[in-house]
Amino acid sequence: MTFFNSRNPVYRSPTGAVPVGTRVHFKITVPRSMYCSAAYLLMRDPHGQTVCYDMFWCGMNGNDHEWWECHFPPQTAGLFFYHFELRTSRGHFVLKKDIGGEARAGGSEDWQLTAYAADFETPRWLAGGVLYQIFPDRFFCSGEKKSEIPCGRTMHKDWYEQPEWRLNAEGEITNTDFFGGDLKGIEQKLDYLESLGVTCIYLNPIFESHSNHRYDTANYEKIDPLLGTEDDFRSLCAAAKARGIHILLDGVFSHTGSDSIYFNREGRYGDGGAYRSQQSPYYAWYTFRHWPNDYECWWNFTTLPNVREGNPEYDAYINGEHGVIRHWLEAGASGWRLDVADELPDCFIDSLNRAVKSYDKDAVVLGEVWEDASNKTAYGVRRRYLMGGQLDSVMNYPFRDAILGFLCGAHASLMMDRIETIVENYPPQVIDILMNHIGTHDTERALTVLGGEPAGERGRAWQSAQHMTPDQRETALERLRLASLLQFMLPGVPCIYYGDEAGMEGYRDPFNRACYPWGREEEDLIAWYRYIALLRREHNDILAHGKLRSIYAHGDIFSFERYVETEHGEKALFVAVNRSGDNAVLPNVDYRHAQFIFGTPYGNDSSGPADFKLPPFGFSLLRIERESDGYIPEMD
Repeated sequence: MTFFNSRNPVYRSPTGAVPVGTRVHFKITVPRSMYCSAAYLLMRDPHGQTVCYDMFWCGMNGNDHEWWECHFPPQTAGLFFYHFELRTSRGHFVLKKDIGGEARAGGSEDWQLTAYAADFETPRWLAGGVLYQIFPDRFFCSGEKKSEIPCGRTMHKDWYEQPEWRLNAEGEITNTDFFGGDLKGIEQKLDYLESLGVTCIYLNPIFESHSNHRYDTANYEKIDPLLGTEDDFRSLCAAAKARGIHILLDGVFSHTGSDSIYFNREGRYGDGGAYRSQQSPYYAWYTFRHWPNDYECWWNFTTLPNVREGNPEYDAYINGEHGVIRHWLEAGASGWRLDVADELPDCFIDSLNRAVKSYDKDAVVLGEVWEDASNKTAYGVRRRYLMGGQLDSVMNYPFRDAILGFLCGAHASLMMDRIETIVENYPPQVIDILMNHIGTHDTERALTVLGGEPAGERGRAWQSAQHMTPDQRETALERLRLASLLQFMLPGVPCIYYGDEAGMEGYRDPFNRACYPWGREEEDLIAWYRYIALLRREHNDILAHGKLRSIYAHGDIFSFERYVETEHGEKALFVAVNRSGDNAVLPNVDYRHAQFIFGTPYGNDSSGPADFKLPPFGFSLLRIERESDGYIPEMD
């Protein structure tokens, strides 16, 4: 039986994360047969102190159960963890969390209550939009001639060939092969991006670096010459703004490149740099165990020396009044995505947030966090990314894992629980602008995950030779349509990884970073992406800020509602998908007062709930207007 469900407002109101000072109402139901004489809420605060709160009997729940309740107002920002204890005729009884946020016998963990700063706001312009991630070297080449290209780069002559993956003569992978994609090329394709409904472009690093991924920054103040100039960047931002599209930059601030003006191990930049001189103004940015060759570096890559983010000079260089952050915002950027946010100390993220918000309170600070960012612990420290004053949002890997996991055969209820856990733990203003991706430059292509043979531990030689069979690709495309539909309909902002909409395949780096296949696109798939972007715009009144309600997630079916409360009830968008190649029946669907956007009912009776038929790899969308006294579906 269910004693409590943290996701149901009957038991906890309000549900989800709350501002500091909110009076949260807790209510549990207990069988009369247990003869409960006392009930308690045990609450552990952010400092690790546990306080016991008495609950009070508050009436009967039917003939066989009774209600116990209490209130708790969190007084500080942070995470609170709680469970319930009962004194009964059967002895001491402990209620803890099980799947779905419910309390059941055998529950093993405490529930989480997230309390965030009361003044924490996030930029609203991103909510309801569509993100598009571009790996700049591989999107489109304008054909304009570049000058002052640094030495040591190899240029591909064929746009459509594979990126280089073999070891060089020294047995190293240098990532120094380039295809020539540039900022002018992106500007030339803005009409295409606008046709996909894109409202924000996220660019992988664009600053001077000597690898094709550019995560080894050589100069934060200069656009990489192969991509163009600062004038080209300003032109791109202006042209994008004219179409209602923002630009989000990638900030790599936990390390620099060894081949940089700051470190200069390779000597490209003359006699300066911390590796060349202990009198360098950059020397104090780095930690040398024994100068010059023994230094701290990112994940033991000697080409990526770590910086000391707490160093005042480094902090001022990045976050100061005339620093890197403000300069590129002034040039036209609308915010920053922070690479490896786990590697950045709180003091640096605090400083960066102040730099961004003091220039433009509507600029976005978004972090790369792969896990649940609300309770992330890194290097022994509980992070406070989402409490206010740090990150506005994060990359939403948990949603990616749930969407792709469900479509590849994982238990639907477990995947729904992953999604609901994030929604429960994150502040609502964060949820509205989550970067919901199903593929990035760090993951296998979504199409490959959904149809290809798993790579496992097999290396680059095997990965380079793989191509899906026609049958595999057909299945993958069917699944990708469903994955992207879920991506566009769940809370947050969908982020298309360039080329996913064109049907690109690819295992891990560098095969997931091939060039966009201009002239060889999967046109039907692009049309599909345009269609779901149109749906998103048409129902933006619900999708931009709507809450999530799980309806039915079992077997091959995954369904939910997005809804917003209105003066007279609520308006909702019902979404259901069938991952199988066979017909599936969704039981007990209420489509009274529903507008069928896509799909048809199983029967003709619209007087009440009825079964609903989903075709193979099919989906249904219904828009429902409910009166305040109307039928509200039970949560799954």
